[in-house]
Amino acid sequence: MKRIEGIGPMLFSKPVTEIISRRFSCRKYLEKPIAEELRERLSSFISAATGGPFGTPVRFELVAATKEDRSSLKGLGTYGFIRNPAGFIVGAAGPSEKNLEDYGYAMEKIILYSTDIGLGTCWLGGTFTKSGFAQKISATEKELVPAVTSVGYIAPRGGLEDGVRRFVGADRRLPWENLFFDGEFGRTLSPDMAGSYRAPLEMVRLGPSASNKQPWRIVRDGRLWHFYLSRTKGYGDSFTFRLLGLADLQRVDMGIAMSHFELTAEELGLKGTWVVREPGIEKPDSATEYTASWLARST
Repeated sequence: MKRIEGIGPMLFSKPVTEIISRRFSCRKYLEKPIAEELRERLSSFISAATGGPFGTPVRFELVAATKEDRSSLKGLGTYGFIRNPAGFIVGAAGPSEKNLEDYGYAMEKIILYSTDIGLGTCWLGGTFTKSGFAQKISATEKELVPAVTSVGYIAPRGGLEDGVRRFVGADRRLPWENLFFDGEFGRTLSPDMAGSYRAPLEMVRLGPSASNKQPWRIVRDGRLWHFYLSRTKGYGDSFTFRLLGLADLQRVDMGIAMSHFELTAEELGLKGTWVVREPGIEKPDSATEYTASWLARST
């Protein structure tokens, strides 16, 4: 069994379940810079996010938004509706087998901290490696910039933004029976059956994901919670993705799910360790891939 270390628990001023529930994809910001005190707090937190559970070196920077940055978003579908961000959180991940999972894990902790201190954020995925965003962080040829995050003060919601949220399904989440299983795929794990892990699983369910596809699937197996990626057709390994140089954002989504699960479990005193040990559980289809497992410590 291979053991892998995370970057450790990061503390927030409010319960992480409250922060996760409050976070949303903010597309409209007040047109003003982030106050110096908040900017310094966020930058300090960002500088501490240097790795993930699989050990990939990752690094992030908070950069001010420019007109050129906003122009870069216009060709990225609904991201073109981003209005007046004060800045962007830009990161780079080194080469490794699970660098995208580590990136999602670390970036999501930064996003939750941003939410905790009263700022709005929105995950933005696209062809950033060859963009001005990659230049801002001086990304090397070996580094990948799979996504960036807009950040700023939240403007009043309504109108166009609410219409975009409905279009992308941002307010909808798949039910438990589609996501969580007991011992094998097809055997639903109900909230009551999840026991003390009910909240960590619910926080996974509420997580953001590319195009709101919610690709995570979790199977309970004794003290192990196996995380699987249920890949959406056309994502990740398609010809279009390779041609455009797009990152496999559904692997980033798995890192987000792991981050939500771990933070909530640790806040509840549920100790555990991430391990890579693929079980002999029959997968429902060829689109389902094993990612990692949370090994709960016996009490």
